[in-house]
Order: sequence, then C-alpha cells, then structure tokens
Amino acid sequence: MKNLKRQWKFIVVLIAGAVGLISQFALHSKSLFSIGNLQFPVHAIIIDIIGILMAISLLLEIFHDWKTGRYGVDILAVIAVVSTILIGDVWAEWMILVMMTGGETLEDYATGQANKELRALLDKTPRIANKLVDGKITEVKVDDLQVGDTVLIKPGQQVPVDGQIVKGTSSFDQSSLTGESVPVTKNPGDELMSGSVNGDVAVEMKVTKAAKDSEYQSIVALVKSSQAQPAKFVKMADRYAIPFTVISLIIGGVAWDVSGDATRFAEVMVVASPCPLLIAAPVALVSGMSSMSAHHIIVKSGPTLEKLARAKTFAFDKTGTLTENQLIVDQVVTDDKSFDQKELQSLAASVEQQSSHVIASSLVKATDKDLIHPVTNLKETTAQGVEGDVDGKHVKVGKLSFVAPGHEKLNVTSTAVYVSVDGKFAGYITLKDKMRPESPKTIERLRRQGAEDIMMLTGDHKQVAEKVAKEAGITDVRSELLPSQKIQAIKDVPKHLRPVVITGDGVNDAPSLTAADVGIAMGAKGATAASESADAVIMVNDISKVNDAVAISKHTMKVANIDVLTAIGVVIIIELIAFTGVIPAFWGAILQEVVDMITISLGLLAKTKPSDKQFGLEEK
Repeated sequence: MKNLKRQWKFIVVLIAGAVGLISQFALHSKSLFSIGNLQFPVHAIIIDIIGILMAISLLLEIFHDWKTGRYGVDILAVIAVVSTILIGDVWAEWMILVMMTGGETLEDYATGQANKELRALLDKTPRIANKLVDGKITEVKVDDLQVGDTVLIKPGQQVPVDGQIVKGTSSFDQSSLTGESVPVTKNPGDELMSGSVNGDVAVEMKVTKAAKDSEYQSIVALVKSSQAQPAKFVKMADRYAIPFTVISLIIGGVAWDVSGDATRFAEVMVVASPCPLLIAAPVALVSGMSSMSAHHIIVKSGPTLEKLARAKTFAFDKTGTLTENQLIVDQVVTDDKSFDQKELQSLAASVEQQSSHVIASSLVKATDKDLIHPVTNLKETTAQGVEGDVDGKHVKVGKLSFVAPGHEKLNVTSTAVYVSVDGKFAGYITLKDKMRPESPKTIERLRRQGAEDIMMLTGDHKQVAEKVAKEAGITDVRSELLPSQKIQAIKDVPKHLRPVVITGDGVNDAPSLTAADVGIAMGAKGATAASESADAVIMVNDISKVNDAVAISKHTMKVANIDVLTAIGVVIIIELIAFTGVIPAFWGAILQEVVDMITISLGLLAKTKPSDKQFGLEEK
C-alpha cells in the first residue's frame, strides 16, 4: 500500500506538470491573483497545490521517522519545495517534485517486496482429514477435529494435526519439519507431527492437539511473528542525512545573511535538494539486483544487498542445503569372512530392488547394475525389512532385530541396514547424506569474504550433523533443533557478529529465514514456504551462489557508497556556486538534473563484475 501511494504521488506530479504546461503555453493562462510581486496563474496554482500537499505528506513522514529515532534527508526536500513556492519559481519547484517522487518510486522498485511470504506455507497447510466414526471414513475440515478423535492417515497423505498412532506401523517423512534426511518408522504409541508425510502403510491416529496448536500450524505462526517484528535497518542515504543537511543549511543561511536576500537561500536550497542522494543508492541497488538475477539469484528487496555486504555470521541448514538430501553408501562392513564387501552389497541391493523405501532405493542406486541379481520368494515385513532368495541364498535386509536377533548390542550411530545370509549375520551397510560437492569450497570462500562465524542449524541427530559439518568445514554445530530453537539461535547471535544470514530449503526453515537479517532459500526445486519467506532465492541447485550473492552485494554497496559520496560532493560544490548568486533557482534545478545523470551513470557500474577478492577467490 505504501509503495502504491508513492507511485501515485509520482503520477500526480507528472500530470500536474503536463496540465501546467498546457495551461501556460497552449492556453496562455493569466494570473488569477497576485501577492506583492508574486503572480499566481493557473499553472502556478496547480503546481503549488501539489507542492504544498507533497510537503505536508513529507513532513508527516519526517515526524513519524523522528519519533522512531530515524533522521533522513527528506527535510531538505521540504525546505527546497517551500523555498521555490515562496520565491515563485514554479518550474524549479516542479522539477524538485519530479525528482523527489521519482526517486521514491525507483527506490520502491529496487526495495519493494511483494507481500506473499505466507502463501506457499498456507497453501500446504492440511485442510481436510479422514475422520473415523464407527469404522466409517468421514471427510471433515482439519479445524473441526477435536482432541480424542480418530483419524485415518492414508499412504502419501500429510498428517493433518498432531496425534498418536493407535493402529498400524509406517515410515513418515519429517524432513521438511525436522531436517531428518531419513524417514522415521512410527509404531503404535508413537507421536506424529502435523505436516509429516506418511509412507506406504495406512495408520490410524488419535488426535492429541487441535489444529491451531499443532506443529505445522505453529510454524505458520512463527513466520507471522517473525515477519511482524522485522530487524531494524538504516538505509544508506540516511547515514549521511544529518551532516549533509547541516552543511547545506549553513551554506544557505550564510548566503541569505551575506546577501540580505531570502531568494539566495532558496537558490541554495534548490541545488541542495537531496534528489541525487535519494537516487544514488536505489540505482546502484537496481543494478546489483539485476546482476544477481544474471547469476540466478532473486533478491526481493534492496536492503538485502546492504545487509549481505556487511554480514558477519552465516548459518546453514543441513538436509537439502549443505547436502543433496540424497543418501549414498558410506561403509560396507562384513561380519562373515565368507563374504567380501562387494558381494554383501550385491546381495542386499538385490533384495531391496523392489522396495520403495528411501534407504532401499538409495542402496540400489549406489550399486552397479551388473551386481543386482534376480530375487525370488520376496517378502516384506512392514517397518522391519525385506527377505528373499538370491543366487540360492536366503537374504534378509533391514533392522538389526529383524535380520539378526541377538546382535542388538551392536553400536552403529549412522543410518544403516543390516544383512543376514541363510540365517547368519553377515554385516551391515551404512548410508550418509550426500554432501553437495561445492559445500566445503563455499564455506572456505565465505571465510575469505569476511565471515567471522559459520554455523549449522539442523533438526537431524547429533552424530549425523557433526559428521556432515566436519566434511563441510563447519565447527559450530547445533543439532536436534526445532524451528523455534533455530530462531532462538539466530536471536542469540551477539550484536558484533551481525548481520546474520541463514540458508535453508525446508518448511521448518521458513520461520528462521524470516527471523534472520537475511534469509536465503534454495529454491531450485520449486516455490516452497522457504523461498516465499526468504529475502533471496537461489534458483539453481548450487549453494556456491551464496558466495556470488555476497560478492555482488559487496560490489554493489561499494559502488553505491562511491555514488552517494560523489553526489554529496558535487551538490556541495554547486551549493557554494549558488552561494554567490550566479545560479537562479530554475537553473539550479537543471543542474540537479545533470547531477542526477552523473549519479545514475555511476550507479549503473554496479552491474560490472565484482573482483576476485569480493568473490572470495583470493587468499586473504
């Protein structure tokens, strides 16, 4: 709504100018009345009314900013408009209004973010549940479920509310909620979280929490809460506001005092109009955002570039972010000298080839096709494992208690499948998340780019998380975290290590992406709640784009700072010339246009390629 209001201001100013030109030159408008030496023809009245309304609107914004402790350069714009009204220089006034409202519109284009952060999250919220009443299925709204109701969760369905299994055993994919890369087997008596996805077997669940209190809905609430309390951030132009305003007012005041003519003050104020200062940063930011797009990174707001350029702490989710959310074989450990590693993997993959379980499919995918043999007498025991005959041997693959009772004391901390052959324990195969090949290099480059702290925030188990973190080169590991705990970890980052940037991809990452100073989503696989809640979205499946985002941001802000300082320097020089009285207000406004063109040209340099050092390709 605020962005739309600013756009309408710009449109109104342009219309007022067009009407004024027609009135003055085409219709030869006469003065309606005069005050002293000042004449007020139709075009002057139109533009003065718009100028007064714009000045009042700006004053209200300035007053609001002052109450929140923010001081901007807008006060100079108000003074410039009022000054041109008082000396009767209508077209100088109009040009100031054009640049003032045009700069705001450009800034909104560069920094405006569509208000759709919750759309994907809300679209995925379970709405319908299969309620069991006297053994019959009745479809009801999720919000109508009561604690104690029994619900049927069919294969592939999302759990509608939090509950407890009362009948059936199945595996549930909780990766988008907890970050666990492997589906978790749930038995009668186990708790289910809303938002998790059922595997291959239907189960009956007793509702333990109403929809509004369930896990998935609490994530939605966390996103809303984080969005309602955004981090405070000061725009670049405002950092120079007070010194620039003071210098300009001093020059204008001295010019008035020395000349004894208030017109001289107005002439200085016209060239002191902060239009170049207001345009410098937005033009550079637009260029930087364009450069980001060329590198397959979508940035939703201009301030995101400012924060990324100064970021000191980077946090990463594990599953799907540092890793590919794909299991690969880690170790093949044999317990029987009759089998070598290759043969053990061959037997296990042969039995698993018809299973749809993620571990089974990962094992089969990691095994050479020539080593996968036909299987007969295949039998699957739900949530336990599979067994069948391969090359005359009876092979069982699955949980340890299923394949080799009595070996339960075997301590394997990784994700593993156990194998027995002809009733004898033969060994086990461990699997791990497949690390993105670019992850270690990304972490290394971030340190070269100035990162002071890099941490992993994941809901996965400690041993798994620490193993992945070590491989990626991360020492600060926080594991087994719920979404609210991720947010707290971000809030706990000390002030001297901010801004904080977090990168993630799952539903459980949405609140922390919103709560961080900058949230980056891995959005290559489609628009998820994570990408909708983030400040930036990487559109390709490449985490090294985080390095590109940082490099482009640093380059953009370097250009923007040079642009702003150049604009200030040139404007102050013109103010000193106006001090002598040789620049009438109208020509002062024209000079403002020249400065604006210089500012825009410099800002466009942000589209050039950042240096290798900014990309983190050079040793410090």
